[in-house]
Amino acid sequence: MVPVMDDLLPGMLDLARDGGETLTRQLTDQLRALITGGRLAPGQRLPSSRHLAQSLDLSRNTVSFAIEQLAAEGYLTLSAGRRPAVADGLALDRRKVSSRTSASDRVNLSPWARHLQRSIWPPIHKGRSRPFQPGLADEREFPHDLWSRCLRRAARNALSRRDRSINHPPLQHALLAHLSVHRGIKAKPQQILIVPTAQAGIALVAAALLEPGDHAWAESPGYGGAYVAFKAAGAIVSAMPLDEQGMTIGSRKDAPRVIFVTPSHQYPTGRLMPIGRRLELLRYAEAVGACIIEDDYDGEFHYEARPVAALQGLAPSPRIFYLGTFSKATYADIRLGYVVVPEAQVDIFELAQRHMGMLTSIATQDALAEFITAGAYLGHIKRMTRLYKGRRDRMLQALASEAGNRLTVEAPAGGMQLLARCRGASDDQKLAARLLEAGVVSRALSIMTYHRSDEQGLFLGFAAWNEKEIDRAARVLGRIVR
Repeated sequence: MVPVMDDLLPGMLDLARDGGETLTRQLTDQLRALITGGRLAPGQRLPSSRHLAQSLDLSRNTVSFAIEQLAAEGYLTLSAGRRPAVADGLALDRRKVSSRTSASDRVNLSPWARHLQRSIWPPIHKGRSRPFQPGLADEREFPHDLWSRCLRRAARNALSRRDRSINHPPLQHALLAHLSVHRGIKAKPQQILIVPTAQAGIALVAAALLEPGDHAWAESPGYGGAYVAFKAAGAIVSAMPLDEQGMTIGSRKDAPRVIFVTPSHQYPTGRLMPIGRRLELLRYAEAVGACIIEDDYDGEFHYEARPVAALQGLAPSPRIFYLGTFSKATYADIRLGYVVVPEAQVDIFELAQRHMGMLTSIATQDALAEFITAGAYLGHIKRMTRLYKGRRDRMLQALASEAGNRLTVEAPAGGMQLLARCRGASDDQKLAARLLEAGVVSRALSIMTYHRSDEQGLFLGFAAWNEKEIDRAARVLGRIVR
C-alpha cells in the first residue's frame, strides 16, 4: 500500500506569495510537475484538501480548485470519501529519456525543410527598420487615422455581414475596379483570391500547377521566393538570365510548366520588359503550354510615364496568374496579397486556398474595400508616387556623390528600390555585412543570382527613408565601399 504524503508533500512545494501567477496556478503546475517527474508515484494518495490547505496556509478553495483541475486533466483520480490518488502511467522514465536524447533530437526533416536550412531566403532583419532596407513603404506617411476608422467600421459590421465567402466580394469588386483602370487587368471579381501575402500566392499557384519533376523558369537575378515555392512543389527550377529587355527566352531542352516573371519592374534590376519581349513570352508560353505567374509587386509606382499595363491584360489567356500585394502600396503591416486566376480555375483554386489555410481576416478585407472605394487607396498611391520619385532622385544624387567611382546605378523608372552595381573587383556579400555592422541594410546581388555570373552589386531601398536619412546612410555606404 502506498502511504499518504500528509507530511512530505508540503515540503515538496514552493509557492511564491508575491509572484505574478496566482496561487492556484502555481499549486496546479507544481503538483503536475511532481507527478510527471515521478516524485509522486502512481496510486500515491495526496493529503485531503483541508489538510493540504492548512499545511500550506492556503484557502481550501485554492487547493480544491487545483485538485479538481488535475483530476479533469487525468492526473488524479477522485472518489467519494477517499483522498485524491495519482493516476497510473503518468510518470516519465528519466533514464530512458536521457539515454535517447541524442536520437530524439535527430528529427527526420523533409527534403523541403532541409533545403530551407541551406537557403538564404528570405532575408531577415531583426529589430527596427534601417536605411536602405529594400521593399519597405514609409509607414510614417500612411493615413493611419483613416485606416483605423475603416477597421472599426468593419469590426462593427461583422454581425450584419451575411456573405461568409473567404474572398470578400466587396473587396473583389473594389480591387478589380482599381486594377482594371490602373493596371489594365481584364477579369471578373470572383477571379480575385485574397491571400495572406504575395509569397502565399506564389506557393498556392505552385502547389496547384506543379508536380515533382516538372520544370519551372524564374529570372536570374530574381526573386528568391519564387525559387523556394517552386522547389517546395518538387519542381526543377531553371535560372533564366536577363538581357536589357528582361528574361531571355532561349531554347531549352525541357519546356517549363510554369514561368515566373516581374515584367513591370524586374526584381532586382528594376528594368521594364518592353512590349516586344512581352509578346514573345506570351507566344512561347502558349506554344509549350506553360503558365505564367506575373508578379506586379510594386507596379503601382511609376515615375517617368504612365504605368505600363500588366501582362495579364495584353491578350486573353487562360494561362496567366497575376499577383499583387497591398503591403507595398500601403505599408508592411497590411499583409494581404491577391492572385487573379484564370476564370476556368476559380473553383479549384478556392478549394486549394481552403485546403492550404491561405485565408485572411474578413474584417481586414472589408476595411480595405472601404479604403479603396472611398478613394483613399488611390489618393495615397498618387501622393507616395510623388514622394518616392523625389526620394529616388535624392538617392541617385547621394550615391553619385558618395560612391560614384565605385558603384554604377541604373535609375529605375518606378518601384521602391534600385540596384547599384560594383565597379571592379568586389565581394558584395562582404560589403553588405560591413554595411549592416555600420547600421545600413542592403542585399547582395550575388545571393539573388542563380546562374553563373561574376556580377556584384547592392540592392538598396529608398522609399521608406526621408532625405536626411538617405544622405546620412549614403555617407556611410560611400565610406565603406571606397
